[in-house]
Amino acid sequence: MPIVDFKTNVKIPNVEEYVKDLSKLSATLLGYPEEIICVSVLHDQPMSFKGTFDPTFLLSITLTESTPDNNSKLSAAYFEHFKKTLGIDDDRGYISFLDPGKSNLGFKGKTVEQLLSAPAEKGSMADLAKED
Repeated sequence: MPIVDFKTNVKIPNVEEYVKDLSKLSATLLGYPEEIICVSVLHDQPMSFKGTFDPTFLLSITLTESTPDNNSKLSAAYFEHFKKTLGIDDDRGYISFLDPGKSNLGFKGKTVEQLLSAPAEKGSMADLAKED
């Protein structure tokens, strides 16, 4: 269900490895199994922030259960990650937390709301999304 969409003007040498690492980090931070997280990374993009081309980023995180307190924690963790891995200062990017609601996010030809309301069969979205 979570969608993590990252764009940066930094050239990432091994972008496929970076995507895998960001996917694992997102699973940990968001509390969802990696099997239902979609991560997109666009790097080496023409982007400016504060009128310069110094390292910058935009991150959009789509969740169906977003809260201000959780968003604050996620913001701190992702900013720290981008500083550590790409050298992007915390005043050089934005994070958007999007919550379309379960009825406005589709998967497997249905809405997430429909999938979660179905009986939880092994490997189903309801099974994967349930909390242990």
